[in-house]
Amino acid sequence: MSQNTLSFIAILVILAVLIVLIRGLKSFFKGGAIEEKRKSNQLMQLRVFLQFCAIIILMALAFIYGK
Repeated sequence: MSQNTLSFIAILVILAVLIVLIRGLKSFFKGGAIEEKRKSNQLMQLRVFLQFCAIIILMALAFIYGK
């Protein structure tokens, strides 16, 4: 993959993390039934996974740009 492609993917993953974080917080503060709590928990788990992906991509970019 080229540097431009990885940079674009990194931006997309970071935006996805932000969107999932906002949706998860909105669901968390909305409260309500147990289903809402499960939805909030699933969104936060998805956020952690996306953050992991973002870190891996950013580390790959740092490795490529460091050469």
